[in-house]
Amino acid sequence: MNVLNPDTRTRVVAALTEGCSIRSTERLTGAHRDSIMRLGLRVGQGCERLHDSMFRDLNVSLIELDEIWSFIGCKQAHRTPESPGFFGDCYTWTALDATNKAILSYRVGNRSRIDCAEFIWDLRTRLVNHCQLTSDGYAPYPPAIRAAFGYDVDYAQIKKIFASDAESGAAAHRYSPGRVIEIEKETIFGMPDESKITTSHVERSNLTIRMQMRRFTRLTNAFSRKVENHSAAFALFVANYNLCA
Repeated sequence: MNVLNPDTRTRVVAALTEGCSIRSTERLTGAHRDSIMRLGLRVGQGCERLHDSMFRDLNVSLIELDEIWSFIGCKQAHRTPESPGFFGDCYTWTALDATNKAILSYRVGNRSRIDCAEFIWDLRTRLVNHCQLTSDGYAPYPPAIRAAFGYDVDYAQIKKIFASDAESGAAAHRYSPGRVIEIEKETIFGMPDESKITTSHVERSNLTIRMQMRRFTRLTNAFSRKVENHSAAFALFVANYNLCA
C-alpha cells in the first residue's frame, strides 16, 4: 500500500488550503489525485472533530447568519431520476462572529426548515451568553431561533429589495444579483441594536469561501462529486480560516 510521506502530505494540505484544485495540487506535489482526495477527506473529517470540540462555551455578542449555494454532482435542473439522492443544490449554513470574523458554526445540507433548525440548534449549544443575531429574510429562521434560544436573544432580519430584471438589465446581471434599491431592517425578537443589524460581514466571508475553495468557485467545473468530500473540504477551510489565516 502506497502511503504519502509527511512532507508530501504537508504540501498537499497547504495547496488545498490555498484554493488549488485537485488536479493542480496533483501537478504541484506529484501525488496522485486519488491519494489527494483520500487525504483531504481524512484531514477534513479530523478538522470537523477539532472544530466541534474547540468551539464550545463561546461568549459572542454579535452573530450574522447566512447560507452559501453550491452543488454536488450536477445542478438541480440537470438531475435525473437515476441521479444519486445527494446530487443537486447544496447549501452551506454559516454563523459568523461579526466582531472577530470567526466561523462559529456551520452545516452542509439543503436550504430547508430541517437543516435550518439543526444549524441554529448547533449554534445555540456553543454559546453561553445572550447575543444579537442577524439574518436575511428566509422564513424558517424565526421559528428555528425561537425554538433554540427561547426569549434569550435579540434577533433581527435584514431584507434587500432588488430592481427587476427590466430595470437592472438582465443580461448584465445574469450571474449576480440585481441592483439593490431598498434595505429593510425588521426586529423579530428582543431589542437588537439597529446600528448593528447587518449581514455584510458574513456575506464578505462568503466571498472568501468562494475564493479559497475551488469547489465553491462559480462558473468552473470544479464541483464536488460526493457530499462527504464537500463537507470535509469545508471543514478544512474553516479550521485554516479560524486557526491559521
